[in-house]
Amino acid sequence: QVQLQESGPVLVKPSQSLSLTCTDSGGPIITNYYCWSWIRQPPGKGLEWMGAIAKSGRSYYSPSLKSRTSIPRDTSKNQLTLQLSSVSPEATAVYYCARDQHYWGQGTQVTVSS
Repeated sequence: QVQLQESGPVLVKPSQSLSLTCTDSGGPIITNYYCWSWIRQPPGKGLEWMGAIAKSGRSYYSPSLKSRTSIPRDTSKNQLTLQLSSVSPEATAVYYCARDQHYWGQGTQVTVSS
């Protein structure tokens, strides 16, 4: 059974980097078996697709976030990571990981504030 769980800091200061992790309690995250995505939802706004890592291992990013986002392929830790640099208060959101856009984690709230 797929049970995704996001984790990371709750509060981040502006200009700092944010790193989130996604794990699957139902088993290891194997990036070359599925497509894994990160999505976020700012308060009062809709879902925003941030990026994904495909089965091939190639990563794809939202054009608006591409310069500051990284979703590295890590075959050793069996987890999915999101790295977002130079965050601003506009990055305050609930962050979700998803597998094939079908299975979603419950999300983790991140607030960017000084």
